[in-house]
Amino acid sequence: MNEKEQMKLDMVKHLALRLMDENSQLTIEQALSTVINSDTYQRLQDDATGLYYQSPGYVYSFLENELKTARVS
Repeated sequence: MNEKEQMKLDMVKHLALRLMDENSQLTIEQALSTVINSDTYQRLQDDATGLYYQSPGYVYSFLENELKTARVS
């Protein structure tokens, strides 16, 4: 696994944990599923966006906006 892939996995973990912090009813499986099925995750996987290199708080703001506007796949 290269450094970019590790950074992406770490970001997914941070996003899922933040979702769980925001909603204590979510299990880790539900939080991970929410992240992985989001447009934000798709953007995170695209190296051209550079999202994997940003702070978890910054990337979470994209996910949070996506969830608020009900744009999760």
